[in-house]
Amino acid sequence: MQGVSGPLGLFRHDLDTQRSSLFLGLFILFNKYVNVYRAFIFILTFLLYASFHLSRKPISIVKGELHRYCATLHEGQVGFSSWSRKASGTPLRQPADNETDCSWAPFDQDNYQQLLGALDYSFLCAYAIGMYLSGIIGERLPIRYYLTFGMLASGAFTALFGLGYFYSIHSFGFYVVTQIINGLVQTTGWPSVVTCLGNWFGKGRRGLIMGVWNSHTSVGNILGSLIAGYWVSTCWGLSFVVPGAIVAAMGIVCFLFLIERKYTWPWRCHLPLLAVSAGAPPDTCAGCFDGDEVTHNCVARFSKPAEHTPGIKTGSLFQGVIEFSLCLLFAKLVSYTFLFWLPLYITNVDHLDARQAGELSTLFDVGGIFGGILAGVISDRLEKRASTCGLMLLLAAPTLYVFSTISKMGLEATVAMLLLSGALVSGPYALITTAVSADLGTHKSLKGNSHALATVTAIIDGTGSVGAALGPLLAGLLSPSGWNNVFYMLMFADACALLFLIRLIHKELSCPGSATGDQEKFK
Repeated sequence: MQGVSGPLGLFRHDLDTQRSSLFLGLFILFNKYVNVYRAFIFILTFLLYASFHLSRKPISIVKGELHRYCATLHEGQVGFSSWSRKASGTPLRQPADNETDCSWAPFDQDNYQQLLGALDYSFLCAYAIGMYLSGIIGERLPIRYYLTFGMLASGAFTALFGLGYFYSIHSFGFYVVTQIINGLVQTTGWPSVVTCLGNWFGKGRRGLIMGVWNSHTSVGNILGSLIAGYWVSTCWGLSFVVPGAIVAAMGIVCFLFLIERKYTWPWRCHLPLLAVSAGAPPDTCAGCFDGDEVTHNCVARFSKPAEHTPGIKTGSLFQGVIEFSLCLLFAKLVSYTFLFWLPLYITNVDHLDARQAGELSTLFDVGGIFGGILAGVISDRLEKRASTCGLMLLLAAPTLYVFSTISKMGLEATVAMLLLSGALVSGPYALITTAVSADLGTHKSLKGNSHALATVTAIIDGTGSVGAALGPLLAGLLSPSGWNNVFYMLMFADACALLFLIRLIHKELSCPGSATGDQEKFK
């Protein structure tokens, strides 16, 4: 049937024209406010993931409180004595008089560093394993529901750790199991927020945008340190309960306000039909608005083909994924060793209490904010992600050696080296987990698959999380023999991270363009 003529055909033409005008008006209205929506999603996802990091920081602050010693200054008054352990790591013997022991069982033994390291390892190992699964699950579920569940569950188990203080729980197994479950549920966060941000922002200035956005890691660490430090010396249970409540509250905000992607606005128009396999009228077409431009795709309107979802096996074949994943493994090893052990190191070297050490450790994260933004700006300007990471890794190793040497000279030297080390350590880590992951997730081999970004992000960050699990564990094993050995381990890890980027750096310097390959340019 070729259509309807006469008055009925005229009526149909007028109706189609009115519908087209309606959707065109909606298109213009949405286009006017699309940048407002982008800014809103940028800020919201920033706050959501900052709250995740806020809940991870308390354990590093509370470590100094779980194992400490009190010395009787005079009758009826007990004061906190500075750690007598030297910076070289000479073992500190427990006083014979147990009444002067203020530690929290079971962390009151000589092997407390191994026990604290096991807590870190439990969380991070579960996080690394869960990250691979999280990307696959996250592709098949609405981001808003998936992220909301993860934040509510994470808040509950973060607070549960702190309840051990109020209910006088001294079972090591209780704290380990709590850390394991918390590590699993926190894997819902990263693939979700990166995918959501990738749905709203295109490739232009991606390094700068995601460099600024990735400062949520440092902002969350700083807030977590300050919140946990406020209660650590008086009621360390609240150092976990309050961050847990904040994460859960942000989960509710996520459920109410998160917009996963830019919407598509279809309308009818009078363009030739390219395919009528779905039985569409011959004069019907679909116009799609992706936030910046109008495209016409009649086939997609009526017969959307099944979209292939890449698995881990397929994702590992993308150009650059393997190298960047292994590089991130060692870069994240260094970053998370600082995250979980820096306050205790400051306590030992600078003889500060747990609260002061926690506040001072935030300078490392302040440096990390500038490092992430600087890495993004440089990589955007040069269009060389791997070379930017390689340069910062090359500078990070000697900086760590200088840090281990002059931090023993006084507080002023520690402050300066914390800022510099934070910038060089966090720069490559931030760039790989954001801009590089987004570049690879929109690689041309994916043919515009909108679900691929979550999988690629999970692969890269999951591999990096293996290093995040190993770093704090190795620090717990090496620190009794001296903090210098911990820094040697960190320098070796930086060298390994640089080694895995050699091929990509060589390719970037030999050929124009980025070693991550061609990406789909989505707006």
